Amino acid sequence: MWIPRDAEARLRRSARTRPVVVLTGARQTGKTSLLRRLFAKHAFVSLDLPTEAEQAEKEPDAFLRRHPAPAIIDEAQYAPGLFRHLKAAVDANRGRHGQYLLTGSQKFTLMKGVSESLAGRADIVELETLSLAEIRGALPRTRPETAIVRGGFPELHANPEIDFVAFYNSYLATYLERDVRSLANVGSLRDFERFLRACALRSANLLNKADLARDIGIAPSTANQWLSVLEASGQAVLLEPWFSNRTKSIVKSPKLYLADTGLLCALLNIRSEEALRQSPSAGAVWETFVFAQLRQRERRAQRSGSLFFWRDRTREVDFVVDAGGRLELFEAKWTELPAAGDAANLEFVRDAVGRARIGEAAVVCRARNSFPLAGGFRALAVADLA
Repeated sequence: MWIPRDAEARLRRSARTRPVVVLTGARQTGKTSLLRRLFAKHAFVSLDLPTEAEQAEKEPDAFLRRHPAPAIIDEAQYAPGLFRHLKAAVDANRGRHGQYLLTGSQKFTLMKGVSESLAGRADIVELETLSLAEIRGALPRTRPETAIVRGGFPELHANPEIDFVAFYNSYLATYLERDVRSLANVGSLRDFERFLRACALRSANLLNKADLARDIGIAPSTANQWLSVLEASGQAVLLEPWFSNRTKSIVKSPKLYLADTGLLCALLNIRSEEALRQSPSAGAVWETFVFAQLRQRERRAQRSGSLFFWRDRTREVDFVVDAGGRLELFEAKWTELPAAGDAANLEFVRDAVGRARIGEAAVVCRARNSFPLAGGFRALAVADLA
């Protein structure tokens, strides 16, 4: 079963208007399948194959003669030497669009080659795991709790018979062996796995690198490097605090989130919806899920750098969307029936910022349908974020 992706229209438009399109994202988010489905007439080559990667790196001209445009080059980061030759090939026929479509699971490595050689020639598109809206587009009866525990990897929803617990065990093993070893000089994969699990325990919390390093028994510089690895491979996202001239959040640290709740639940040993309901981490997992839906929403709106959080010494609003100075405020609450008190922080920030600047202020909850709360706030069903 094919699950349509929100990124499809963007990718088609980019291929009509740009000579190179770069699709990034974590492993198994569906990058290769999506490009091959949308651009079936393009040739395809994967640099996951060592022989192809070696020729692309050491004999790039011969490689490009074997794979002329239009072509999809999968996992392009494995041949960084190829990018300068792609530039020459593109510039030889600059008016031709959609010449090369590149994918990569290691964002920092891939983007270094793109920024150095393909600046001004490439459009960058990021593909995350499935949003609830995408899942429900194919499977309308999917409950949010099911989407949280099963996660957003397309294969798990295209084939519901897959044992998702075994899937995540294999995913972790593959990720540790392939991406971690190639992205960083990690002396102990066991220590890195412990670091990853410690990050899962801190998802939806302020990032304190010193505490994180101390709990694992590594140097703060190592913790900083390993966080970069998680970001580079699409496994973790940092959310920055929002500031304004009139009211400043005094918190300077970002919040840490795992990118996908299925992987988060696997790391927390939450293996069923019932286990999620009983877990003391349910609130943090829910906030992580809401954050993923908001990231997808902002990406669909083509707004980058619009999502933040607000926090001072005593209060926090989980998410602030800043769209050209007009703000939306969201609190994530693991409840089906939020009360007026759940909007107290929303009211505080709304009054501090000024009501004229607030477009919407809502408590995102597990209610089946949205409904109004006192004070001009709303209880917002997570599906309505889309």
